[in-house]
This record gives sequence, structure tokens and C-alpha cells, in this order.
Amino acid sequence: MTVASLPALVADIGGTNARFALADTQQAAPLLADTVREFAVADFPSLGDAARHYLEQIGADADRGVFAVAGRVDGDEARITNHPWVISRARTAHMLGFGQLHLINDFAAQAMAISLLQPSDVVQVGGAAWVPGKPGQPRNYAVIGPGTGLGVGGLILRHGRCYPLETEGGHVSFPPGTPEEIRILEILSEQFGRVSNERLICGPGLVNIHRAVCEMAGFDPGLLQPADVTARALQGDPQAMRAVDVFCAVFGAIAGDLVLIQGAWDGVFLTGGLVPKMLDSLQHSGFRQRFEHKGRFSSIMSRVPSLAVMHRHAGLLGAAAYAADIERDLPGGTA
Repeated sequence: MTVASLPALVADIGGTNARFALADTQQAAPLLADTVREFAVADFPSLGDAARHYLEQIGADADRGVFAVAGRVDGDEARITNHPWVISRARTAHMLGFGQLHLINDFAAQAMAISLLQPSDVVQVGGAAWVPGKPGQPRNYAVIGPGTGLGVGGLILRHGRCYPLETEGGHVSFPPGTPEEIRILEILSEQFGRVSNERLICGPGLVNIHRAVCEMAGFDPGLLQPADVTARALQGDPQAMRAVDVFCAVFGAIAGDLVLIQGAWDGVFLTGGLVPKMLDSLQHSGFRQRFEHKGRFSSIMSRVPSLAVMHRHAGLLGAAAYAADIERDLPGGTA
């Protein structure tokens, strides 16, 4: 088998949007940025239909692909956590006429993106700076990102190769760290029973926090969207401002816990749709304080970088990196 001359189709599939692009896997920068397109997942009955529409729209051919999906990949099948699509790798490959198709977790793609990120693609949150590793230097990274849900993953670099960690860490139980957060947990438990980190740290999670803060203040805020909460916070609404503060603090605590769990001493990358929108809040909140506040490990945590990813298409970048990595050792590849 030799590396194909046609580009690979890469995709980043979330609970709301499906993003597609082409990748030239033989290039050092494989993602072809001018081919990126985005569609609403609700507009298509299946991932295969969305992918075929993309190829028809841009008038391109591809013979293989890497699709990153916001859900657990179980063998030949993947389920989108926050959307009813059930994806069969074999059926989708047949529908598109692909000889090879890989399904990976969306945060495996976010993790792989780290291998291609440049310092200009990230913004430092806190006092610890990121120094990218030299070629061949071992590195352990974590990645966490709130969007429609909460994605969690990691990247291990060894001997010049990338090993992404696919996890569902967003669904671990929420650990409150203050009396206020204990009360928020009690309020959310009445609605959800078990409360995971994703119930707080994602777009709908910000709404959940705001509703709990309002309940503690003695009133019902009504039905709001995440953008409503952030808009009210900018207007000086005290409950909305408090909700954003709690969101950032809890996000920092969870990101710090992730570093401890994964041994990701080389940095944690903050990604997902909410991070660029909330960057100023993250930089001027309790995020970093709670990130570092880890008892006997606080001094070590103060040296671990936390980096907001500002690359517009990090998921596609990571899928392209994954596609290139697969083909490195094929005859005719670049390894």
C-alpha cells in the first residue's frame, strides 16, 4: 500500500456543528485551511450525508478520512453524546467510497492538534509560560474544553510520535470546593441526580450555574441561553457575574485536577467553543488560583502552563495531524 495522492477528508463533529476540510498528509502543515466548511448537524440525517454534501459543495474528491466525533468511539461505532446520530464506520466509508476511514474521539483530535500548534495559536492564562518541546523530547499534555459538552483528553509525545488519550473525563463526578459550590451541587442534584463536571462546565452548564445562583438569591431567572448569561454579566447583572466567576473557578479546579490525574506537567490546553469567548474572564478570575490550589502540589502546579487555544479549527487541525501520523510509516510516506 502506498500513500494516496488524493487528499484525506477530515471532520470535527460536535453536538451542534459539523466541520469538514481536506488534508494533504504529505505536508508539514497538512490542514488545507481554505477548504474548511461548517454545517449544522441538524440539517442532515447522518454523518455520511453531511460529508457527501461537503465534497459536492467544494467539488473535491477524497479516498480516505479521519472523522473526530463528540462521543465515545466503540469499535466500529460512535454515538454523538449531545445529538442523536449513531455513526457506523463501515457504513459511512461505503457511502463515501472510502478505502480507509478512522473514527476518533473529538478530544483525541484536540490532543493531536497540540503537535501542530504554534505559540501564536495560544494565549497564556496565568504566570506559567509554555515552551514547546524540541523534536524527540518527551512531553505529557492534557486538553480540556467546554462547548456543547465538556471534552477531556491528553497527548503523550515519545520518540517523536504522538499518542492521544481518548477519555470521557467530562462525565466524572463534580467535586465542589467551596460552601457555595456545595449548595450549587445540592440544587443541581435535585434536578439531575448525579452531577458530572459537564453539568457545570459547558455552555448549558453556565446556565445551570446561573440558575442555581439565582435560586440562592431567591428568584427564578427564566429560560436563558449561555449567551444571555454572558451578556447579562457584561451589563453588570450580579447573579450573571457571579455565575461566570463560579464557572471560571470550577473550570480551573477541574483543569488542575486533570493535570494531577494525567501527570500532564508540561501543560494543559483549554479548548472548545467557549474558551475564546470567555478568555478575558478566565484571565481575570479565580481560574488560575483554583488551578494551582492543590495542597502539597501547589508549588509544582504554579509552574504548569494553562493555555487557551485560539486556533479557529483546532479539531480539524488535530484530525489532519492524526491522518498524517497514520501514513508516516506507509511505503511512500515521510517517515
